[in-house]
Amino acid sequence: MKLRIYHQLDELTALRGAWDQLLSAYGWSTTFSTWEWLSCWWRAFGKNSQLFALALFDEGSRLVGLAPFSVTSEHVMGGRPIRVLRLMGDGSGDSDNLDIPVSPGFEQIFSEMVIESLERHRNLWEMCQFNTLPAGSPVAIWLAACAADKRWTCREYESRCSAIALPENWERYTEKLSSEDRKNLVRYTERLKRRYSTSICRCSDEQQLPACLDALFRLHQERWRSAGEPGSFASADRRDFYHELSRCLLQRGWLELWVLELNQEIAAVQFAFRYRDTVFQLQEGYDHSRPSDRIGYVLRGEVLKRLISEGIRKYDFLGGEDAYKSRWAAEPGSYRSISLARPLTYGALLLQTSDLAMKSKEWLRSRLSSSGWSFLHRMDQPIRRKPTTKLNSGSQVG
Repeated sequence: MKLRIYHQLDELTALRGAWDQLLSAYGWSTTFSTWEWLSCWWRAFGKNSQLFALALFDEGSRLVGLAPFSVTSEHVMGGRPIRVLRLMGDGSGDSDNLDIPVSPGFEQIFSEMVIESLERHRNLWEMCQFNTLPAGSPVAIWLAACAADKRWTCREYESRCSAIALPENWERYTEKLSSEDRKNLVRYTERLKRRYSTSICRCSDEQQLPACLDALFRLHQERWRSAGEPGSFASADRRDFYHELSRCLLQRGWLELWVLELNQEIAAVQFAFRYRDTVFQLQEGYDHSRPSDRIGYVLRGEVLKRLISEGIRKYDFLGGEDAYKSRWAAEPGSYRSISLARPLTYGALLLQTSDLAMKSKEWLRSRLSSSGWSFLHRMDQPIRRKPTTKLNSGSQVG
């Protein structure tokens, strides 16, 4: 067996065919582990990062494991810059379900070789952060175990996500909804058709992409700016990422870019993509000046109806458990995040400090009344950095 290291994206191009074959044999595969997603992401967001990808080949030169990492200098907890090794695709707020695909039977040995390689290249990094791994990722389980054997500092966290398990037909799906929502889906859809010339379609032609994406950017930005937030698409890098990614996904038949037109003008857009029998919903935009029309609500309902008819069995909302997702019969799930550092290092000190701060916060919250905790939370607001808009939670359109 042989472990190879790649430092340039162009070097990984030679693995594209083997990469696809590896993902086809890996049960946890998603769009976020594909060449299409990660190469587009790297060109948009990897300018200040160093690529460090590990690929394991068996005796027959077959690719059996791939760990695409990147290293970036970051400020953590207000201290000096620290070199953080992440999964390629992490850090911009665009990716969930990041993972380390491996062929069945090679999980343990590949994890051991990854940890050994990180040990040999310890001057490259000071802390590892593997975020939003699938909860059952087999390599994640072994990585944590191998790091513990070496007495590395290891911290694990969970974050929430949600998805709809779709049945075989629309009627069975609507049975999961409340009686009010079942009625509203019909009522709002019919009312929209009476008020406007209405059209809902999926983008299937590359020439349509610029107009559909520009509408997504504009509608999304208008909605968030009206709420006093900057919006996800204020970033030129992110807009470029969506343009390139959309072309790549469309060529593979994976793009689920849906638009709703009212009187021949785009009023709502849903940006999603499919992998196998799952569709991942990433971003949305809708005309927020028409709240009574419920256009985002109508669009999602029509998209779900068509996806069910095409055999899609899971509609993944990705990160977060927003209330509007549960109305669509979304069920809660979780991601697994693992942070690692070698013992007696600055990275280990930061992980221990962060863990102590989190436990102290939980202890304090458990002993304060709700009003006392709320008061402290309000007092803390002026000195806390304002969080950015959640990038992959959609626009909360019902």
